[in-house]
Amino acid sequence: RGKDEKYKIWMPKLRMAKEYKDKRKSIDDVERSNIFKFKKSSEEKSKKVDKEEKFFRETFMYHKEIRVLATATAERSVPSRRRADLPLTAGEHLDVIDAVQGHAVICRNAQGRYGYVLVEHLNFR
Repeated sequence: RGKDEKYKIWMPKLRMAKEYKDKRKSIDDVERSNIFKFKKSSEEKSKKVDKEEKFFRETFMYHKEIRVLATATAERSVPSRRRADLPLTAGEHLDVIDAVQGHAVICRNAQGRYGYVLVEHLNFR
């Protein structure tokens, strides 16, 4: 051995199996694609909410600003009989948008759908 090799510090080379490298790359690719899917789904969700709001304004002829007056919880599950009614599931949280004459209020659920709900099905707390 020469003088240069005598003082050279030996460091082990860390080698990875080819399969492990490929697996790691595929995991990284999946994580990157999940980021883009999240952004895409949020865009789709906002488009859906805009579509529901447009449908609400056309159906109910509601031209005022949409403001939440109160929040309520559905006491029981109620299916909708018409498109203007909002189907309820027990324990669902709703935003009360407007109180109309009679026993019904206009509500919005977590999915962004609007519709009439009878006051007797709601619990205001």
